[in-house]
Amino acid sequence: MARLPFELHPRTVALIAVLSAVTAVLTLAVRIPFAPTRGYFTLADVGVYFAAFAFGPAMGFITGGLGTGLADVLGGYAHFAVWSFLIHGFQGLVAGVLGWRRGPLGMALGWLAGLVVMVGGYFIVEYFLYGFGPALAEALTINLPQVAIGGIVGVLLVQAVQRAYPPITLLAQPRRWREG
Repeated sequence: MARLPFELHPRTVALIAVLSAVTAVLTLAVRIPFAPTRGYFTLADVGVYFAAFAFGPAMGFITGGLGTGLADVLGGYAHFAVWSFLIHGFQGLVAGVLGWRRGPLGMALGWLAGLVVMVGGYFIVEYFLYGFGPALAEALTINLPQVAIGGIVGVLLVQAVQRAYPPITLLAQPRRWREG
């Protein structure tokens, strides 16, 4: 039987579920539509960056992808669910690789790299679906502000939670149980 490259402890599964649900709620709670592409401004990036910076790249990928993909399905944008899963998933992965456990400068670099992945990813998809003009307009007026705000709030939220509850970093590191 094939083995996963990591262990899925109940605590990890619960953390994935909670962070994915929070990301979906942040995506659905605030939706400001953009007519030319039928896209919308959300707070999804807060959840993506929080997961990536608090718990690492794998958690950023999984919860960023699952949360936004689920929100697309629930919010009437099922045709974008796969794209949201991939784009926000890779945004969380890249942000986590650069920003997890690397302090404010690392988080700033992770945020900027995640910005490029998110804005660039949606621009490419929307370019093929709607054309250059609408894709560029959404990139500049919706996606860029969304990821900027999401990054600022996500970084501040991670720092606040780490100050209030320092053991949060242990949640991303399941204890290894020894046999016998």
